[in-house]
Amino acid sequence: MNEELKTFTISVYTENNIGLLNRISAIFQRRHINIESLTTSQSEIENVNRFVIVVNISETQAKKIVGQIEKQVEVIKAYYHTDNETIFTESCMFKIKSELLFEEPQIQNIIKESNTRIVTVNKAFFVLEKTGRRHEIEALRRDLNAFGIMQFVRSGRIAVTKDEMRITELLKAEKNKQ
Repeated sequence: MNEELKTFTISVYTENNIGLLNRISAIFQRRHINIESLTTSQSEIENVNRFVIVVNISETQAKKIVGQIEKQVEVIKAYYHTDNETIFTESCMFKIKSELLFEEPQIQNIIKESNTRIVTVNKAFFVLEKTGRRHEIEALRRDLNAFGIMQFVRSGRIAVTKDEMRITELLKAEKNKQ
């Protein structure tokens, strides 16, 4: 029986070492699993980084991948969660010709209706910033595409769990074991 594919957010808490990203991405590559988004940052614990990796896989695959990731020496702990178990968002920026801001009233309506923020305006261009779910960002991109987008960039997902994970205590306990 084939398991249902779902979107999983995999959180990996690690020491900050060179080459770890390559080894983690190789785990996905060997299994022919595409990474939908990847974000790394400092975590809530000093000197511990967090990878947030989004993939569409089965739960069995998610368990195996987390197990493989945890075998990496620098990895302190890894978890996987469904979309229903997390609160998540993405950010994006659009660069658009400035003349459109003043000559196209519909652009101002789009900005207001989408809760988009103007970051900067100069003679040549203006930059918009939007934070939200992927489908909201894609809808905004479609709306703005009609007017011409000079540049577009979207971040990977950032996420926290809905459950209180007491992650700080868990990670400190794990780190002390090492």
